[in-house]
Amino acid sequence: MENTRKNRSFNPYNCPVTHCMNLIGGKWKILIIYAISRNCNRFSKLQKAMPLISKQMLVTQLRELEEDKIIERTIFAEIPPRVEYSITDYGLIGKAADIRDIGK
Repeated sequence: MENTRKNRSFNPYNCPVTHCMNLIGGKWKILIIYAISRNCNRFSKLQKAMPLISKQMLVTQLRELEEDKIIERTIFAEIPPRVEYSITDYGLIGKAADIRDIGK
């Protein structure tokens, strides 16, 4: 079953900022990006950094950010398995101009 998001393609004026907000908007995505940028790069660290987010919501938001190429997921072939998240070059956000560039 394909995951469909309500606002992903909503951009009536073809505005790059609107497109960007469709990708990173919402209650948790900016916080997740911020936490990953502050070295909370594992699922358990993210859960501890944001205790009010449910496990399912965190999984969903991480998958959407990964699908939109804002973050990348690295799986290490270890016992026990280890997964780390990092922000991609495309996902680096700092200024309003950067947000506009993401939307292009």
